Amino acid sequence: MTKTAPAESSTSEFEHEPVPLNHRKSLFTVSAVWFGFPMILTNAVPGGLVVAMLGFWPGVGAILTANAIMFVYVSLLSWRAGRTGKSFSLQATETFGTAGYAIASGFLATVVVGWFAFNTGATGASLGAAFGWNETLVAGLAGLVFIAITYLGIRALSVLGSIAAPLFIAAVIIAITIAAQNHDFSAVFGYKGVGGEAMSFGVAVTAIMATFADSGTMTADFTRWARNGKEAVMATVTAFPVASLVAQLSGALFVAAGAIVDPASNGGNFAPILTSTHNPLLDVFLLVFVVINLGSVCTHCLYNGALGWSHLTRSKMRVLTLILGVIGTLVAVLGAWHYFVNWLVLLGVLVPPLGAVLIADQIILAKRNADRAPQRFRWTALVAWAIGAGAALLSHFFAPVLSDAVVGLVVGCLAYLVLERSPRSRTAPAKETTR
Repeated sequence: MTKTAPAESSTSEFEHEPVPLNHRKSLFTVSAVWFGFPMILTNAVPGGLVVAMLGFWPGVGAILTANAIMFVYVSLLSWRAGRTGKSFSLQATETFGTAGYAIASGFLATVVVGWFAFNTGATGASLGAAFGWNETLVAGLAGLVFIAITYLGIRALSVLGSIAAPLFIAAVIIAITIAAQNHDFSAVFGYKGVGGEAMSFGVAVTAIMATFADSGTMTADFTRWARNGKEAVMATVTAFPVASLVAQLSGALFVAAGAIVDPASNGGNFAPILTSTHNPLLDVFLLVFVVINLGSVCTHCLYNGALGWSHLTRSKMRVLTLILGVIGTLVAVLGAWHYFVNWLVLLGVLVPPLGAVLIADQIILAKRNADRAPQRFRWTALVAWAIGAGAALLSHFFAPVLSDAVVGLVVGCLAYLVLERSPRSRTAPAKETTR
């Protein structure tokens, strides 16, 4: 029997093993990690965008539908993480195989680093537009700050989240107060939108889901710290639907009130409202708000990516935080983040089928697979993911009336259940089980 030295265990992120029960965090700590993640400015953007395209009530309907799906999806994955203490990579190892998991984990860990780069670049762009500062320099400095916070681990993410969420609410209240001087918020319920037939209800649902489909699928990286499955789900509820709805409905509100310039492009980005009065105090507030708010999503994404790649490379989370953080910051500084946001959204369509396979394998078929022997590649899982992803892509290009994220999720789950019914899919149970 081996024991981890106290000094080491107190700072360990448990990259390669489940989080022990004596290292689990309180419900408040885990909730703060998730609560401050979706309540961000860049999540207000898609909320405003779908309302601009569909009108207020259809847009709100799409937002509520997407969040309901995300609640069920992320809560199921979180429940499993809270019960086992296993990260996303460890979950994926069970379902996709000891070698096959690298395909799933490597894919998601890379996508979230892309989102880190995007939001770091957005930080530089937002502050550059607001104050006339050098966008490149600001993005570089912001990236270094975000790397430093992520390096500190899950506790730092909890503290940042507990600050970011109330700061967002304060920003919304201030922006509403300013916008109400020139815009009629009582007219929001009759807003018809500006998009015509440019976006279907299904596309709107996908647009809302795609923003957090990747980190939502990797929820175990956060909720493995919960004391049990119930508290993991309770922590998830603070994010989906609560925090996510606050952000997206805020963006929807500003668009429907006519307070956003060119909402079809800018969505629910209400940051310019805060600088419209040229008040020095509000300028300082905006600076703090943007850095902390976008810093919340950047640090969470970098944590997901570093944890995933640390397991893949058998290294430490903090080492990969430095490596991937520098790479992501360089991408942001060079301006490349401008060009791949559409690719990130498209890749997000391929993520829900992956999570659906995890849910089917580890929750729906949990008892059936309890004593399954380890395999290098679990082809039923990999093929089911490919089938779900293929269905999502077909829906994306040829059936835009549907939500490709939902199509991929449902098809991926059903494909796995069907493939697992095949006699060939049954792996002989492990000869010896250690408990």
